[in-house]
Amino acid sequence: MTVEDTLRDQVRGRVIAPGDDGYEQARRVSNAMIERRPAVVLQCANAGDVIAAVRFAAEQGLDLAVRGGAHSVPGFGTCDGGVVIDLSGMRGVRVDPVNRTARAEGGATWGDFNAATYPFGLATTGGIISTTGVGGLTLGGGIGYLCRPYGLSCDNLISADVVTADGSLLVASEQEHPDLFWGLRGGGGNLGVVTSFEFALHPVKDIYGGPMFYELADAGDLLRFYREFIADAPEELAAFPAFQIAPPLPFIPEDRHGDTFVGIVSCWTGRMEQGERALEPFRKVAPVVAELVGPMPYPVLNSAFDELVPPGLQHYWKASFVKELSDEIIDAHLAHGPNVPAVNSTMHIYPINGAVHRVAPEATAFAYRDANFATVIAGMWPDPADNQRNIQWVRDYYDATAPLSEEGGYVNFMGSDDQDRVRANYGDNYERLVAVKRRYDPGNLFHLNQNVEP
Repeated sequence: MTVEDTLRDQVRGRVIAPGDDGYEQARRVSNAMIERRPAVVLQCANAGDVIAAVRFAAEQGLDLAVRGGAHSVPGFGTCDGGVVIDLSGMRGVRVDPVNRTARAEGGATWGDFNAATYPFGLATTGGIISTTGVGGLTLGGGIGYLCRPYGLSCDNLISADVVTADGSLLVASEQEHPDLFWGLRGGGGNLGVVTSFEFALHPVKDIYGGPMFYELADAGDLLRFYREFIADAPEELAAFPAFQIAPPLPFIPEDRHGDTFVGIVSCWTGRMEQGERALEPFRKVAPVVAELVGPMPYPVLNSAFDELVPPGLQHYWKASFVKELSDEIIDAHLAHGPNVPAVNSTMHIYPINGAVHRVAPEATAFAYRDANFATVIAGMWPDPADNQRNIQWVRDYYDATAPLSEEGGYVNFMGSDDQDRVRANYGDNYERLVAVKRRYDPGNLFHLNQNVEP
């Protein structure tokens, strides 16, 4: 009996091994830079399959990768010669509109989540791309459009069902295994496989917002204005600046397609009739070249940039937390941002003040509650022939901004060459996270991540 046959006898989901139909597709993740050949991919049908796969990997001494939305830039959702737990078949979302909660299975995407909650006029903080997995985003913290009014995704987590390294299925919450619950909220995939997440929901249905593009010559004025404005803007307003090559979309003048702009992407969740006035300051700071701003369903905004990030791109990212956008760091952005190399690539500065600051730094594993911004330099492009040049753009940009930023960054934006930053990413919470890791995964079975060693 082969290794994969041993696992097949224990699970309901499909077990795929090299040579099987569908193996080439099953082994791939979104980042086409990642070429791994696992010994087996288990497309899980339920939590029982996850338990079996965790025990199997431990017994066989194999690497174990866990995949939700498959968006991990370093490719942590696959491995060479090991076991991949693929949760993409577990995507159910159940909404309790009376108690304003929702339970999402471990393989659900934010698109799945929003589709379930929107009819009830409810939402919670998700990411910027709707194809992102609920699990990976939440476990790393969860930065998105609704951070300022409602906190991070992990701040809205009520409980989680977790398969730990010994194959146990535990419920983690403030009442049950509170140390595990603390570590799940920002600790990445270090502590187990979450098979379902229970979230608090908020009254968000239609929002007012969208992208606005400005000439590069106005980038300095825009960034300096943004720095002052977002510090005490109403929490119902989320907005982040970006450098972006204009895609061929109808709202952008045709003769400007392919030009590089500086932009603002906004999301107003307050009363709809106040939305235009809330965004008026952004129209006054500089002439707007093109915009697609107005009332829209929240899921429309949350999926607006999905087509810029299809599976199969090359990815290389860098990130840092920033307390203040100093004149010096703005100058670094002005020097490097306009050189964005492809329409898929970008730089975003997400505001993480407001409700994020009202959670104590020690309350969750996510430590940077005193940072005001999370910056990501997201290098994404289709052609591997451009890898060296485009990776260099990301590195040069990061090298210019890092000395003016915090030592740590958002774990969900970290690259495969950022393992030396893990301690810094957790700051004063690192030793406590090590202790939780030691209790629930002393053998470091879950090491394919931004790894906290026990």
